[in-house]
Amino acid sequence: MTATACGAPEGAAGAPAAAVTAPAGRTSYPLTFDNCGTKVTFQRPPQRVLILNGTSVGEVESFILLGLDKSILANAQSYGVSDDPSMIGKIKALPTGGLTMNKNFDVPAEQVLKLKPDLVVSTWSGGFDAKKGFATREQLAAAGITSLVNPVNCAMGKPEATAEEQRAFRNQSINSSLEFISLLGRVFDVQERALDLIGKLRARVAAVRTRVGGLPPKKVLIAYPGMSMMNANGLPAVMTGGIYDDVIKAAGGVNAFAGQTSDMTRTLNAEQLATAQVDVLVVGLFTPEEKGDEAAAKLFAAYPHWAASKSRTYTVVSDGVYLGPLNAWAVEKISKVVHPDE
Repeated sequence: MTATACGAPEGAAGAPAAAVTAPAGRTSYPLTFDNCGTKVTFQRPPQRVLILNGTSVGEVESFILLGLDKSILANAQSYGVSDDPSMIGKIKALPTGGLTMNKNFDVPAEQVLKLKPDLVVSTWSGGFDAKKGFATREQLAAAGITSLVNPVNCAMGKPEATAEEQRAFRNQSINSSLEFISLLGRVFDVQERALDLIGKLRARVAAVRTRVGGLPPKKVLIAYPGMSMMNANGLPAVMTGGIYDDVIKAAGGVNAFAGQTSDMTRTLNAEQLATAQVDVLVVGLFTPEEKGDEAAAKLFAAYPHWAASKSRTYTVVSDGVYLGPLNAWAVEKISKVVHPDE
């Protein structure tokens, strides 16, 4: 789930905000556009979609919220815990196509080609890396299969990424999540549905921004104890930069490590964590077995100098802080502990 860390203010990433607020229309096929440097063409709305894992859940959740689950031939994304509890069962109900993962945690090339989807979706360019055992975009095209990368992640797993792609990756925001919904609306000819969903999600975030606007921001730390494998020192994965900063900002706070990139998640040491100013702790859940309250208590005991430890101020999130359609859920949760009386 770490493929989504980077940040900027809403409307700054990828396509401009206008790209997800323009009037809805009907898609005219064939639909052709550039996707991460690859020309893709859709003759009709896809009907046999394979969603690759990519340690993400944002793409499959976007399909579900848009009512496109019937088009999914096989889904490899799952998480088991969600800020929208109804998502857990909906994702489990999707077909998996009997697919298995290779050592790089995604569907190997031979299985993808055997399944014969008409569209393969990856959260990142690395999902089509032959060195990792995956089918390349060229292989898929030769088999008559279209491929699609979530555009804001073009630079991830793409050594030859353009400056624009690198900038979009660094500057991920809540708006980036909405841009993918807009793209699916065009590809599947459900633009009105996509615009309606985007409007509702944006309105929820805007309502929180209005409620907390002008209030002094509190320092917020997002920590995933179950993702300690991401940190070189075995510490909880502390999420910094990009969309994490934007979610916190929308909730009326500021990241305790504001100004840092996603590299901080890997390099953070014990002293940096112990001396951080933390007014609000946000515990992230990685697996269904984790208990948020217990995890918070352990962190408070380990870092008693935090203001959050003294006031026992915390909340629990899971997938809502990642790139994906559930950012509004996380913004609402976090705002309630950042500014509870407003």
